[in-house]
Amino acid sequence: MTLTASYELCRRLNARHGRSYYLATLLLPAWKRPHVHALYGFARYADEIVDSFTMTGDRARALDGLAARLAVTLEGGTTDDPVLPAFTQTMRSFGIDHGDVAAFLRSMRADLTVARYETYDDLLAYMEGSAAVIGTMMLPVLEPLPGMRDKACEPARQLGLAFQLTNFLRDVAEDLERGRVYLPLEDLDRFGVEVADLGRGAPTPALRELLAFQIRRARGHYARAGEGIGMLTPSSRPCIRAAFQLYGGILDRIEAAGHDVLGGRAAVPGRRRLAIFARHLLAASAAGRAERRLIAEVP
Repeated sequence: MTLTASYELCRRLNARHGRSYYLATLLLPAWKRPHVHALYGFARYADEIVDSFTMTGDRARALDGLAARLAVTLEGGTTDDPVLPAFTQTMRSFGIDHGDVAAFLRSMRADLTVARYETYDDLLAYMEGSAAVIGTMMLPVLEPLPGMRDKACEPARQLGLAFQLTNFLRDVAEDLERGRVYLPLEDLDRFGVEVADLGRGAPTPALRELLAFQIRRARGHYARAGEGIGMLTPSSRPCIRAAFQLYGGILDRIEAAGHDVLGGRAAVPGRRRLAIFARHLLAASAAGRAERRLIAEVP
């Protein structure tokens, strides 16, 4: 697998499995996109090991194999793994924290043995690795303004948490098929919801109230994440603003459906996605032109 082919594979994984996220990445400067795709490709690759309905064999061993191959490539060795050439180069190019990658793999391994979370704090501990560190790995690619990197870390973490919780709310039924419940059990008890209610064809009134509560919680993460957009270089802001609206739109769709996440997967309609993209394309183009003017002024 050549480096070029590895980046292209990661791009295709992003385009196929993360349509809204991929659409937002098209608003980034062209040189940044392959690195975002490499991060997505690695995360998706690991996630498929854990979550694929069709994969057979020892999933824990497969995860261990991925971690071992990554260690080899980070030490300068070679591998036939298709996504690691691109992911490793991106890690090196941007100084991505190895600890963030280790935390991500720990959360992937937890999915093999942990199927319930008692409290939201327990769920947050899992999402620290599955989501928050994705935000901090993305941050150097998005280029915080000079002197802003440390301050931008917490909003980046919150963005990962917001997106992850949105996915959990959208995928309640699908996660239950895998035997997992990502809604904290203390919240189920608080609203009088049984785990069995998550597998019914339609939500009970109690489940609708629980989902409304979780949506408010997710929007709290979005609000805290929004504080970091202005800390990024202008050419990265349209992408993140579009991603906010595309993912936040999933919450809007859940609400519009009366909080019914059991009868079908909530999705932002294609026409709406394109409208959001078009709205931010002008800002992305203007930011790109401004950066090119700065380059032209360099002696």
